Amino acid sequence: MSTVKIPNGHQAVMPYLMLDGAAKFKDFVTNVFNSAVSHTQFQDDNPNAIKHAEANISGSTIMFCDSRPEWPAQPANMFVYVENADDTYEKALAESGKSVMEPADQDYGRSCGVEDPCGNVWWITSVL
Repeated sequence: MSTVKIPNGHQAVMPYLMLDGAAKFKDFVTNVFNSAVSHTQFQDDNPNAIKHAEANISGSTIMFCDSRPEWPAQPANMFVYVENADDTYEKALAESGKSVMEPADQDYGRSCGVEDPCGNVWWITSVL
């Protein structure tokens, strides 16, 4: 049995994304996945740049911030389960997402792919 202490609302492994345009990411995950953003801190030397923020999507937390010279932007791929992949795909496109793969039935569920405005790719899936 593990004795690792994990703060409430977090899981043992969480993505931490350094992004160009973290505010766009925040809007994207809020509008597409109905995420709850628990808090947002801004950089001391640039009050328009996010120093640290956390978005929770169906119980999974993603940490993110604006990139800096010492932490350059690094796009990621994320797999997310949703209630309806087709509806979520359409929401993502309406929020400036770019289609990577149109919705289609796969062995593991109804799945599609969308690139968000920060260059991350979301593999969106609903169980059939």
